[in-house]
Amino acid sequence: MTSRDKTPITIITGFVGSGKTSLILNLIPQLRAENPDYKLALIKNEIGDLAIDTQLASAAEMTGVSELLGACICCTNVGQIGDSLQELDDKYNPDRVIIETSGSAEPIKLMLEIKRLAAETGKYELDGIVSVIDVENWGGYASTSYTAKLQARQTDMIVMNKWENVDEMKYEQCLDRLGDMDVETPVLKSDKGWISKDLLFGLDRKMADDWVKRELQNGHDHHDEHDHKNGAHSHDHNEEMECLSIAYTAPEGTNAGIDLNKLDLLLKAAPKDEVYRIKAVVYSSETPSGLESTPADGTTNGHTGPTRYILNWSFGRWVWTRDTPKDGEPALRMSIFTARYESNKWQKRVEAGTYIALPGDQNKGDLTVKRVL
Repeated sequence: MTSRDKTPITIITGFVGSGKTSLILNLIPQLRAENPDYKLALIKNEIGDLAIDTQLASAAEMTGVSELLGACICCTNVGQIGDSLQELDDKYNPDRVIIETSGSAEPIKLMLEIKRLAAETGKYELDGIVSVIDVENWGGYASTSYTAKLQARQTDMIVMNKWENVDEMKYEQCLDRLGDMDVETPVLKSDKGWISKDLLFGLDRKMADDWVKRELQNGHDHHDEHDHKNGAHSHDHNEEMECLSIAYTAPEGTNAGIDLNKLDLLLKAAPKDEVYRIKAVVYSSETPSGLESTPADGTTNGHTGPTRYILNWSFGRWVWTRDTPKDGEPALRMSIFTARYESNKWQKRVEAGTYIALPGDQNKGDLTVKRVL
């Protein structure tokens, strides 16, 4: 196990033609714009023996691609996931892996296999399961396909694709159909196959460093402009999500860091239909419950103050990772991504000091909370 921590894995599933590959290809320019050295790898499952989508992914500068052809990944090929992950690790040492399933895959089987591999090797962690729905055609096959129903239920987030091609009534009928299936998963619209990586991906070590650096340089103002050279364009996500940017600076000389017991209340209180993602870099002298990984020897660089932790909260699950302290960072830097109309409520709760404070609430520091989307 290297000091890079566990490799996060995101599963993207959905029925045939729903737009899974387009969603993935639209993530690459976002990652490249933030960190050109970030390595994203793909495990692609195809029914048959012609991997056209895989060729598209390779052409789009995906770091590495592993093909599982001929059968559904959740059935015959499920045992090959470990071999594919090891192959990608040996060749490319990726920062993150996406598993794109065939249209007939059942997400729960993949989730169980990833968790088994994580426990067996200590090298991986499941970051999330995303199901893509083709709004234009889903109503037709959802009523006849048992797998389509499972893909809508066994997931952390549903991305509605191709909704621009239908009228409002048909879109509402699609939502009603999900309701009839007792689906309580958060639902977001894509922008012609584009969705923010901040919603799909949590923070790993490389992302955390880039994120904090950008926040400090920009005064934690967010800009959602994307590089036209990479085929991206400006996006307005106010209709689908809102974002709070939070900073807490402890008084000079304070050596305790953030009270993790209070922060834990936020993680437990946030319902996944209101809060989609919480990402944070936190300094604390306490050890978070559920800490899953530690740095290699010597990565503290002689630092004797509070420990630096990376927090990735997604869809009601969260992971803490211990990391190397950095000079000049605040005691806490956090982003909370909420559903539409929910950020004001959560801003008031955070500003009340219930969740973010020093141990014992002594020597109060400077807490700022801004809505940036």
